[in-house]
Amino acid sequence: MQNSLDSIKSLYRNPVTPGSLFLSIEGIEGSGKSTQIKEIEKTVQEKGLRVLTLREPGGTTFGEKLREAILNSETPLHPLAECHLFLASRAQLLKEKILPFLLQPGSVVILDRYIDSTLAYQGKARRLGYQTVLTLHQFDPLNLLPHRTYFLDIELETSFERQKIRGNVKDYFESQKQEFYQNLIDGYRELSELFPERILKLNAQKSIQEVTNLIKNDLETLLP
Repeated sequence: MQNSLDSIKSLYRNPVTPGSLFLSIEGIEGSGKSTQIKEIEKTVQEKGLRVLTLREPGGTTFGEKLREAILNSETPLHPLAECHLFLASRAQLLKEKILPFLLQPGSVVILDRYIDSTLAYQGKARRLGYQTVLTLHQFDPLNLLPHRTYFLDIELETSFERQKIRGNVKDYFESQKQEFYQNLIDGYRELSELFPERILKLNAQKSIQEVTNLIKNDLETLLP
């Protein structure tokens, strides 16, 4: 399996514009993504760089309509249907927003979820397999990888506790059973081992400030 993954991974690319940076943030519900995204935005702006923050699925008119259709679905979707819907939204987001922005030096894109969400949700939890998902992403523009992905790692119990405190109405994915969530966690952890040069796994059980400091320290090595 590793040899097959390596051959597919070789088809991927990073943004090539000097002085631009592409970041993604991953983690299950309650991991603190929104909080850390705000801190990253602040750090980037203090450096005098341009920043564009987007979310997946969404970020474009087309993508937001797909997001609404997926997260509000009352009918279980086939894993391949889920996967292709996310890929359609992603391809449009790359073409319309991400790639044009990254062409400008001194620009940073921060993306709330990206390819690793599809690998964890559809590849692992929905059992499509990592190889299937990676193969679907080997074509331009979907073969664009972030320079760095921050994976905020928390335990299942922590996720459920934080979701309970929020008290939000659960969407299509949030209403899944415990086994699904555990598979997501396992998937993200496996991905951090498959892509160690790109994915930085952070213990998000720590305080917000501790996690922020870890990200800021890493950003110092990446920001132009």
